[in-house]
Amino acid sequence: MSVELPFAPVDAIIRRNAGDLRVSAGAAEELAKRIQAHGAALAVDAATLAEQDGRKTLMAVDFAVEQVIDRDRLELPVAPVDRIARLELDDKYRVSMEARIALADILEDYADNIAAAAAKLARHADRRTVQAEDITTYFSLFE
Repeated sequence: MSVELPFAPVDAIIRRNAGDLRVSAGAAEELAKRIQAHGAALAVDAATLAEQDGRKTLMAVDFAVEQVIDRDRLELPVAPVDRIARLELDDKYRVSMEARIALADILEDYADNIAAAAAKLARHADRRTVQAEDITTYFSLFE
């Protein structure tokens, strides 16, 4: 599976949680893969809800979001999030703009939590750089 999400915004998310730590390219790539897998799984669940409701368009409510934030407040770009949402779905589904923004917001919160934990793990290992192993360690410990 190719990674749809550009690494630069993922790197920015890690950096805002890492404080004075550096961020390796491997850490951004690993987190981007994890974000993508999580987003695709959330979209499958959302599609199930939409289908139960007789719709072929995913809406923000299908992601359990009632209030959609302003798109300009997001670090993650919406276009790749749309592609992520469609990774595991049939071509019969559409993703509304509000659903794309809602999913991007959910994924950004998800990434923030992982990045903050990865920074703690890097500090605990007495390193000055957040590395891919910090991301994978987080998942081995908490998921």
